[in-house]
Amino acid sequence: MDLVNTMPELNDIKLVIFDCDGVLIDSEGLSKRELLVLLKTLGVNISDDYFEANFLGHSFEHVTAKIFQDFGVALPDTFRPEYQKALIAAFSAELQPTVGLKDMLDTLAVPRCIATSSSPTRVGHAMKVTGLDQYFAPHIFTASQVKNGKPAPDLFLHAAQNMGVDAKHCLVIEDSPAGIQGAKAANMQVIRFAGASHMEPWRRTIAPLRDNVTTISQWQDIYTLAPALTTTN
Repeated sequence: MDLVNTMPELNDIKLVIFDCDGVLIDSEGLSKRELLVLLKTLGVNISDDYFEANFLGHSFEHVTAKIFQDFGVALPDTFRPEYQKALIAAFSAELQPTVGLKDMLDTLAVPRCIATSSSPTRVGHAMKVTGLDQYFAPHIFTASQVKNGKPAPDLFLHAAQNMGVDAKHCLVIEDSPAGIQGAKAANMQVIRFAGASHMEPWRRTIAPLRDNVTTISQWQDIYTLAPALTTTN
């Protein structure tokens, strides 16, 4: 077991809501790489720290607005389709589920769904190339379905409503500050997953994780926190 920090056992969970990028799939490094390459062609050079602080867990619309706000650059209409094309190619060639995910899903005893800031096209492709569609389709909810994306609670509440589960019985698993903030605002229980490759620096530096959110770096740790969630009991 490799819990970074702990909290009392999770209670009465009837639905697990997973973020996608950086939680189900090890995609944040690919997304950052392709985005930074395209931004550089427009004269926008951003650091890893800037990306993680301002883009991680947010929608493309947020990214567009933030670039204009901080750099005075309006992304051309061609930028998003070019980025999506590059990302789809990278996903097809390199994308993997996070380590141990499928083993955990195989023994998850309660319903599950996805609530992601990604576009329907992007998350659909990710599910297909990783084989995760069998675990989640058709219960995949995206920011395009709500007025306000993360860190607002709208997407999580939309997912819970569609799944027929009260917010208090939902467990959200997120990696980004925006997602964690949204889950808290929805009055849901939340865990930070730090097992993807982009979270490795966070695992080395425990101090930033000493908040009131439990952080795990291995999927089986969910069952330590909530033994009732596994079918193996």
